[in-house]
Amino acid sequence: MRAAVLHGVGKITLEERPRPEPGPREVLVQVASVGTCGSDVHYYEHGRIGDFVVESPLVLGHEPSGTVVAAGAEAGRHRGGTRVSLEPGVPDFTCPQCRAGRYNLCPRMRFFGTPPIDGAFCEYVAVREEFAHPVPDAMSDDAAALIEPLSVAVWACEKARVGPGARVLVTGAGPVGLLCLQAALAFGATDVMITDVNPVRLALARDLGASVALDVAENRLADTAFDPDVLLECSGHPAATGEAVRQVGRAGRVVLVGMGADEVPLPLSHVQTRELEVTGTFRYANTWPAAIALASSGRVRLDALVTGHYGLAEVERALTSGARDPGLVKAVVRPRE
Repeated sequence: MRAAVLHGVGKITLEERPRPEPGPREVLVQVASVGTCGSDVHYYEHGRIGDFVVESPLVLGHEPSGTVVAAGAEAGRHRGGTRVSLEPGVPDFTCPQCRAGRYNLCPRMRFFGTPPIDGAFCEYVAVREEFAHPVPDAMSDDAAALIEPLSVAVWACEKARVGPGARVLVTGAGPVGLLCLQAALAFGATDVMITDVNPVRLALARDLGASVALDVAENRLADTAFDPDVLLECSGHPAATGEAVRQVGRAGRVVLVGMGADEVPLPLSHVQTRELEVTGTFRYANTWPAAIALASSGRVRLDALVTGHYGLAEVERALTSGARDPGLVKAVVRPRE
């Protein structure tokens, strides 16, 4: 099979590799679409994210969809030809976090495109059958791939306890921010403000249902009268984070979704005197059924985020497209092309 392989900072080559053989409880999936993520770009540009360092050739890509084409001897969940969205992290199933249902925190998680585990910028992948989730026939391959970032948004809304009547502030109108906007509305929020500096993304946010899409290059968040119950911080920008936390009302919830600087200053007095709950969020757990249901029902529009398609030989172009095109929201790689 063909695979786009990262060999070092700024260097990806298209190579021939053996097609993987599914293990006893795995399925082999022919990859149809793979969304590109900021973490893929970061590995391409810097060769590392925190403690995860690219030390040997690595296939990136962790937002895949595809079709089941083979199964291991003990795998019986899926027939050949089943279209699936792939959950890209397989835990060990035995650690205390897994046994408590928090498998996203498993210390031995094997996650696509995270050193040293290869990802899905290739033609075929093998994955545990439990982590290949069937999707409706009407769902596009691109949308099935974007169930992964939608799961990030669903998990963030669950952590924030977004419910009917909630007022939600989303900072950062990148793909995850736009999905948090839609997920919050689907969870029952009645008023969602989103902030960014990119007018194209803000216009899309309005189309997707934002009550207010605020350009913080032109306006100060502090000058608005918006008093949210929940902050979903998706920008990862330290200054934006501090300003947004100050906006949250009494007994509000703050969920830090975006990964930016390693350390972010927080307005501690505001957090304490208003008894804010502040928590991080890492990936997701048990979110695929809800995410698929939201997308298939039309409550969340995934295809609206896709602004570019690239073949497997164009992975470098896909990863650098955001730097060239300010109108880009989500680039998708199609390995069959």
